[in-house]
Amino acid sequence: MSLANLLSAEQIIKIKEPDRDPVLAALKQREETMSTGIGFGIAIPHCSSDRLNEVVAAFGRSTSGIEFDALDNAPVKFVVLFIVPKNQFQTHLRTLASIAKFLNDRSVRESLASAKSADEILSIFRDRS
Repeated sequence: MSLANLLSAEQIIKIKEPDRDPVLAALKQREETMSTGIGFGIAIPHCSSDRLNEVVAAFGRSTSGIEFDALDNAPVKFVVLFIVPKNQFQTHLRTLASIAKFLNDRSVRESLASAKSADEILSIFRDRS
């Protein structure tokens, strides 16, 4: 399941079905301007949208890595996708900076890589933020 689909999944519903395609289009448009693969196996795809009233985010992990046109040309193993309501520029910047700082810590990346379940991953985010 893609991260965008996860955010609109029936049990989560952070993005309503009619809003899913426009939000996905905004994410793709943002990614086309410059890759959000920042290096160290990390990508942070993000955008703003007038279809949301709050910040939404999803985390994904790939053990084999994903080709993402990252700055260091290395495969991406950790993806944090987030969407911020339109016209919340400061929130957008703070969210991006917080995610980048969090994942810049090698011990965090190692813990996320070795986590055995979604609950364990969630506890890493909770314990270290």
